[in-house]
Order: sequence, then structure tokens, then C-alpha cells
Amino acid sequence: MKLFGRKEKSTGEILAGGENAIANKEVEGLSQGQIVRRRFFHHRAAVIALVSFASIILFVMTSLDVKMGPIRIPGWWKWTTEDIPELRFEDCPGGTTGCPTLSLDPRSGAFGMGTHPFGQDDIGRDYFALVMNGTRRSLMIMFVIGAVSGFIGVVVGSISGFYGKKVDSVLMRLVDFIQTVPTIIIAAVIGKAAGKVGPLYLALFLGVLGWTGLARLVRAQFLSLREMEFVDAARVAGASNLRITFKHILPNAVGQIIVVITLIMAGAILTETGLSYLGFGVVAPDVSLGLLISQYESSFTTRPWLFWWPGFFIISIALCVNFIGDGLRDAFDPRQRRRITKRDRLQAKLQNKAGE
Repeated sequence: MKLFGRKEKSTGEILAGGENAIANKEVEGLSQGQIVRRRFFHHRAAVIALVSFASIILFVMTSLDVKMGPIRIPGWWKWTTEDIPELRFEDCPGGTTGCPTLSLDPRSGAFGMGTHPFGQDDIGRDYFALVMNGTRRSLMIMFVIGAVSGFIGVVVGSISGFYGKKVDSVLMRLVDFIQTVPTIIIAAVIGKAAGKVGPLYLALFLGVLGWTGLARLVRAQFLSLREMEFVDAARVAGASNLRITFKHILPNAVGQIIVVITLIMAGAILTETGLSYLGFGVVAPDVSLGLLISQYESSFTTRPWLFWWPGFFIISIALCVNFIGDGLRDAFDPRQRRRITKRDRLQAKLQNKAGE
């Protein structure tokens, strides 16, 4: 509709303009890092996931003793994985033994963790200590896989995208070859061999398999960014290829890299769980969350708590890492608009009325 020769704006267009002005004003004068941090902390689910993930790590790492060579830091939990107390049978349903003592109902008068909050295993070991130790191993495997895959993917992708031509062709054919081989089969073979020498070696070998997707993403980013004007300016200024790669191009691609690494980490803990459950991952006397589920598979119908707690930590960690990755993706993506609140809409209406 036209009014006096001018097109009349719809209410939606007026509000959109005011909302964009409010959003732009909030980030005016801020650096890129400050804008990313501000966007991330406006993502409620990501912040909750970050706090929950940090709480899980703190809870797990402080519960049992930490040994670093000659240094030993005592934990706050009284049992260890080597202790074998007497099997508990009081108040256990169906004549079972080792049932949990955890009580979360304050009305019962017995609110608290009790002697064995997660129950006991077949021989009487405290299951809380076993789950905490298994969570430590699974977290370590997850972080190592993320670090190894991230390093290899960034290096291969940046070299391939920056130099192109024959170098790009050779590296991408290597990526194609790795991706054509069924990952689960290679992981099972590697896990069978590496699991016997320790979880760290298992994580290192599995990390070598998980970098191909990241390499392709980094390559695509470099192919686009190397044609930008700031790269030409750096070349004219005499910057070396190494400096251009890691000082100028890589920082502009770091957002997407971090997001993909979080997804790799979330998939890593599920991969380790699946391999350990099938007997191709961590093996005794080491322990992981997947191994705990595998060891007590036959007890599911009679003592389901031996499944609940490892499963709870697996799902919690994977969900937290995924939500953190979603928040980082939205924070680093400049095309993502901030969620406009009712207060912002009211403020936009008042500004547009004042400008009429």
C-alpha cells in the first residue's frame, strides 16, 4: 500500500528494523571474542550444559584419589575400587544383594548417599567408586580422541586447502580412502589390540580415525579464505606461508573447528562405550563406563542399578557436549540472530513511535 507516493511499511518490517537496531547496538564497540562470548552466554541450554559438564568433571575428579607419580591427592569418598566390604542385603528387593543406599526423598528421613549410594557389585566392591573410576577413563578417552582428531584434521585440512593442486589431491584421496573403510571394523580391530595395553593407547589409535570430517571442513574454509583481501595484504607485507596459515587464516576458521571437535568428542565417548560393551575396547583390570555395562549385562533384570548409573553418566556427558557444541555454533556464526525478547519488542515499538 502506498501513502502520498511512499510505500508504507508493515508492522512486521518496522519491528524487525527496531529489533535489528537493538541487537546491533548491544554489540557495538565489542571485539569478536567479546561478541562470541556474549552470544554463547545468551544460549541458555549451552550455559546449563557447560555448568553441568563442569560439575560432572569436578564431582568425578575429586571423589577418588588422584595419583600423579609420587604425588597422591586424596579424594572425599571413603571407598576405593580395591576395597571389598561386606555385601549389603538389608532392605534389598527380591532377596538381591548390594542394592543402592542412595535416598533422594527428604520426607523419608533418610535423605543422603548412605554407605553405598550406587550399590555393590557381585563381590561387594563399592559401585560408586567403580562408576567414578570408569567415568574418569571415559572422559580421558573422549578428550584424547578430540585432541588427536582435532590436531590431525586441522593440519591436514589447512595444508590441503592452502596449497591446493597436487598436495590437495593427494591428501583428499587419503581422506577418501579412510572414509571408505568401515570405521567400526577398524575401531574394533584397533580396540582389540590397543585395549590390552591401556585406555590411553586406545584413545590415541581411535583419534587417528576421527579426523577426516574435520579435515574436509578446514579445507573448505581455507579454500574460501585464502582468496580474501587480508591474505593478499599479508603476502604483500612479506608474511610467510606458515604465518599466513596460522596467524591470518586459521583464526577466522576457528569457530567451525571448535564446533566440529565438540561433536567428535560427543561421538568419541559413545564409540568407546560401544567398543567396550562388545569387548573390543577397554579391558579389565582397567574400567570404563562401557565396560561396566558389559560386565553386568546379565544382572539387568535382577539388579538394574548396575546399568542405570553408567548409562546415566554416558548420556549426561554426551548431551552436555552436544549442547555446548550447539551454543558455540550459534555464537561463532554471524548469520545467527539473537533471540528477541518481549522487552526488546516493546523497546522497538517505542523507538519507532518516537521516530514517527
